[in-house]
Amino acid sequence: MRYVIVDVEATCWENSKDRSSMEIIEIGAVVLASSQGPALAEFSEFIKPVAEPRLSAFCTQLTSITQEQVDAAEYFWTVFPRFVEWIGSEPFRLCSWGGYDLNQFRQDCQRHKLQLPATFEPHINLKKEFARLFKVKLCGMATALKIARLPLEGVHHRGLDDARNIARLAQLMLPRLEAETHARTGR
Repeated sequence: MRYVIVDVEATCWENSKDRSSMEIIEIGAVVLASSQGPALAEFSEFIKPVAEPRLSAFCTQLTSITQEQVDAAEYFWTVFPRFVEWIGSEPFRLCSWGGYDLNQFRQDCQRHKLQLPATFEPHINLKKEFARLFKVKLCGMATALKIARLPLEGVHHRGLDDARNIARLAQLMLPRLEAETHARTGR
């Protein structure tokens, strides 16, 4: 089974709690050949937002994504199908740190009248699985890396760098999840 570890970055504002205004501005992903790896391929693209085309200073500071990068990017309706094609049709499981990424895909697909692939379900929420397997409270990726004694590599809050870090955490968890599934189902 292949695993697609995805992390998206989205428009954001320091004092806004209205998530319906948020749009994906970067997709980063890593494909693992199996639960233990290795990483087979990577995907990284910026996306030009339409609802709020100007990035907030908070968003730029948090993500390090610049206005110039998103202005030069293509729109979601072009990038997302390319991402789906990049994943391919073989069996895979989509994984992310929490449920946010899948929910943002749903929201942006609805905004742009695209179909969310059925293959994105069932999704593995690695944040919940990490908390369960390591017997800790739900935590962010950076904290999970510390708990697992792994260094944070790259730039935090950048799609591909976060996907790479999450993939390293996933390789600690996915073999255990597969063993649990095998024990429960015999498959």
